[in-house]
Amino acid sequence: MAALGDDLLSTVNKLQDLVFNTIGNDSLDLPQIVVVGSQSAGKSSVLENIVGRDFLPRGSGIVTRRPLILQLINVPSDDEAEDSVTASYRNPNQAGRDEWAEFHHIPNRRFTDFGDVKREIENETARVAGSNKGINRQAINLKIYSPHVLNLTLVDLPGLTKVPIGDQPTDIEKQTRNLISEYIAKPNSIILAVSPANVDIVNSEALKLARHVDALGRRTIGVLTKVDLMDHGTNALDILSGRVYPLKLGWIGVVNRSQQDIQGNKPMEEALKAESEFFRHHPAYRNIASRCGTQFLAKTLNTTLMAHIRDRLPDIKARLNTLMGQTQQELASYGDMHFSGKEHRGSLILTQMTRFATSFISSIDGTSTEISTKELCGGARIYYIFNSVFGSSLESIDPTSNLSALDIRTAIRNSTGPRPSLFVPEMAFDLLVKPQIKLLEVPSQRCVELVYEELIKICHTCGSTELSRFPRLQAKLIEVVSDLLRERLGPASTYVESLISIQRAYINTNHPNFLGAAAAMSNVVSNKQERERKRLIQEERERRERRRLKELGPNGIDTPADEEEDNAAAEKPESIVARKTAAKGARSLSPAVRDNGPGALAAALNGARSASPAPFNNGQGLGNAKDSFLNYFFGKDGAMVPGPPPPGAHPNRHINQITEPTFSQSMRRPEEKALRSPLQPIRVDDGLDFSQGSKSAEFGAASSDPVMTDREAMETELIRALISSYFNIVRESIADQVPKAIMHLLVNHCKDVVQNRLVSELYKESMFEELLYEDDGVKKEREKCEKLLQTYREAAKIIGEVV
Repeated sequence: MAALGDDLLSTVNKLQDLVFNTIGNDSLDLPQIVVVGSQSAGKSSVLENIVGRDFLPRGSGIVTRRPLILQLINVPSDDEAEDSVTASYRNPNQAGRDEWAEFHHIPNRRFTDFGDVKREIENETARVAGSNKGINRQAINLKIYSPHVLNLTLVDLPGLTKVPIGDQPTDIEKQTRNLISEYIAKPNSIILAVSPANVDIVNSEALKLARHVDALGRRTIGVLTKVDLMDHGTNALDILSGRVYPLKLGWIGVVNRSQQDIQGNKPMEEALKAESEFFRHHPAYRNIASRCGTQFLAKTLNTTLMAHIRDRLPDIKARLNTLMGQTQQELASYGDMHFSGKEHRGSLILTQMTRFATSFISSIDGTSTEISTKELCGGARIYYIFNSVFGSSLESIDPTSNLSALDIRTAIRNSTGPRPSLFVPEMAFDLLVKPQIKLLEVPSQRCVELVYEELIKICHTCGSTELSRFPRLQAKLIEVVSDLLRERLGPASTYVESLISIQRAYINTNHPNFLGAAAAMSNVVSNKQERERKRLIQEERERRERRRLKELGPNGIDTPADEEEDNAAAEKPESIVARKTAAKGARSLSPAVRDNGPGALAAALNGARSASPAPFNNGQGLGNAKDSFLNYFFGKDGAMVPGPPPPGAHPNRHINQITEPTFSQSMRRPEEKALRSPLQPIRVDDGLDFSQGSKSAEFGAASSDPVMTDREAMETELIRALISSYFNIVRESIADQVPKAIMHLLVNHCKDVVQNRLVSELYKESMFEELLYEDDGVKKEREKCEKLLQTYREAAKIIGEVV
């Protein structure tokens, strides 16, 4: 059984050498004993006692700053070697010819002087970890061949420390804990927790760390050092018996060399003999002396490690097979690096083209096997652009937000020329609605650009792991598809522009969904009446509020004006609204017609005056100007002083002041004193006084707009309603036609011709060599993967020889 155990440990050592030589880390999770303990707990002394040599660096602060993988290999000895060993105990640093050390980083060199081993460990630690007392995860692999050791594999880790000393990093405790946890967390590791006996066991940092990864204590061995330094009258018998902190693998007490012994170069043989005598003669430990000491510890570690290897070997084989399968799969993803013949290279390029084109099409159609769950991409993103981005942009456009009342009124007047208009001219509607339709072109063109950008993005994400081997081929594929998309961007953009121009070319007012003049006028009138009703109700409420405030005044006496307001307030708001609305409806009739009845109306229609208007004499009226017949033409609130008609004017011609201002009003403003220069331009509102009788506020005119008459305000609202109605029709049409045009001219066309374009542009024999140039990084990864696979195969062969 011992031979089988030795074979198992030898197998593990071979695997460890193989893994560290090729991989650099323990990917197989090989069984090993990990030594854990606080700084100055005696870890180094325990290892030196097991080896029987003084070979580890010592000093203040952290000395072990890199993991030390120590492989102890038992070799046979002869008589000459025995004499050498005896001599070596007289010189602790000098070993015999059959006792030597080897480092992994210095192959084929034997160290027979263990003082040189100590210095090499210090130098190698400083080379990798630096000289600032920091730690490093890269391990040092040391083998010691000796006839005085048992086959063991130990890992010495840095000691736990609390406070950084000197130039140590401030987070040295965290670094050390993380490094130790990384090793002891592996299920195949046996934890050798070293704790000093002269410190309370409940404060042991080694046991605290071990308990985190091995709560039941199944793979932890407790080592109690400095048993001889405990206070007089105390002993560690309860701890060594497992009554204080039970461990399945038990506790072992040891006595190491003191600092004075180390400085005096006390031979290791004498130290081990003194340790044995201590346990044998101590009254508390004499009954368990056979289960204490360094020799018993070495045998226990050897037996435990052999049994652990035997138990974990099936798991190692299973893990090895898994790693081999994963490595083979990864190697296959890099493809074959050898291309023989033009046929093979052409077939490879054609295959990559087909896969690239298929990936491009499937990403658009949503049939790709690699669909992202984090964000929209491909065809889903195009759908989002059409329905959310483009649709929202069109809906956010206000058809008349950039048209002021002055703009609309100016367009109406310019479309009538010198003639008065009886109705709202259609030419004004055409002039105003066409620029508004032009507003739809910007979001439509932006929609084309967004879809083009998304297709470019899809093109850049169509590469695969195998295609990444050939960066030049991948770049060429992306370049060809990008050129194809760029070619189709022009026709798609031009067609979308044509769609807008088509809509502006012919304004179809016979569209069944168009509101029409009659319906628009009805809506405007209804809105006006509703606003008028609300305004009158508000005025009535304000009048009542003023009356209530006056009644609460100090004198309580109403003026005649107040009495008149009170009488008006006595009426119900609804009756007042109805009465004033009726008055508004009859506004076009002159007061004379309203007062004198049908006769006056007939006379007015015949062009005769029902009564001569009373002339104004320096502001003193001889009659009431409101009752003059001219008010029928010039409006109720006209400020024009009646006078004789201009020469050449026909007496029967009716001139409406509301729709056509007089010549004098057109040429001067009442407040102007100087004549206008003939070269000064005339604005549409020059000479027009709309300060009275204006109802523009009732139709939502801006405060900066000029005051308009009732008819102008009505016409403005009518044109605004017609523009909004027709704009909505065009907007619906554009929202439907633009996505269809983009899909036909850009997306679907590229899908149909991408395969043929790639073949025609890149499938050329003269380009094969350039396109199949492999990336240097991919070559290195393939070589690394091949080496790793070979290592795993050799490891499987080693395990197969034992089992």
